[in-house]
Amino acid sequence: VQLQASGGGLVQAGGSLRLSCAVSGRSSSSYGMGWFRQAPGKEREFVAAITRSTSRTYYADSVKGRFTISRDNGKNTLYLQMNSLKPEDTAVYSCAARLLSGPAWYSTSASGYDDWGQGTLVTVSS
Repeated sequence: VQLQASGGGLVQAGGSLRLSCAVSGRSSSSYGMGWFRQAPGKEREFVAAITRSTSRTYYADSVKGRFTISRDNGKNTLYLQMNSLKPEDTAVYSCAARLLSGPAWYSTSASGYDDWGQGTLVTVSS
């Protein structure tokens, strides 16, 4: 599978961005998926996850209520809608997938995922 993230850019604090992750090689419905981010000088951290079949969603406390993860399996695409952005949201955002995960499977750990996109940079100015 190949994951291609896009949609990053420069935005002012309080603004919004929508990230997309295009899945190719296999139907996205085969994967449990998530978003992670890594800020300069910091470790990669979990942002959000969505289950393969039930489409239940899970969020890091730092983004809960501001970010929304969703998927459109018809378009083989994962999304991350980011609202009320803060300077501390500045990071490279990467999408991740785990093939044939259980229908309700999700993980907040990067080690739970098998495949990764290349990342897209989000910069939030104050």
